[in-house]
Amino acid sequence: FIGSVLRYAVATARLTSDPSRDLKGALVAPKVKHYAAILDPIELGGLLRAIEGYKGNASTLHALRLAPHVFQRPGELRRAEWAEFDLEAAVWTIPAEKMKMRKPHTVPLSEQAVAILSEARAISDPEDRYVFPSVRTPARPISENTLSAALRRLGYAKDTVTAHGFRSTASTLLNESGKWSPDAIE
Repeated sequence: FIGSVLRYAVATARLTSDPSRDLKGALVAPKVKHYAAILDPIELGGLLRAIEGYKGNASTLHALRLAPHVFQRPGELRRAEWAEFDLEAAVWTIPAEKMKMRKPHTVPLSEQAVAILSEARAISDPEDRYVFPSVRTPARPISENTLSAALRRLGYAKDTVTAHGFRSTASTLLNESGKWSPDAIE
């Protein structure tokens, strides 16, 4: 990107040469990590039914149920705070400091997502900060491994589905449906 800017500066006579030219290839692009995800609608239906039958902790169940509705990274989901939600307006506003790109993010909530959150709110302590509090202390959210461990307990191997894989599932299935703008999906 910087090289493009500098080449533009050369082309418009703002610079005499592109100092980034000698650096081309010096920086290695990071490897993209793909998370295991279910990409078949029939298999996804099986996973969603399995989640509904989950018999573990209520926080974990609610987080598992909400994940396929909001497509957020597991860290953003598990650290969700009640103050970020406006259930009346059906919106979750994630602050910039919690986002990978460090920009605030607004997530529209479906009726189903609002219902899941309302169920979670009904059994939570009014003083709870986190939507999905830890079993050990409500002062902390569920751990980073909680959702993956729950998926394993449901019988799904780590090479079949991961908590992060819900993002790939959503992107793939929504794009393949042809019903949504790719920009809206992203």
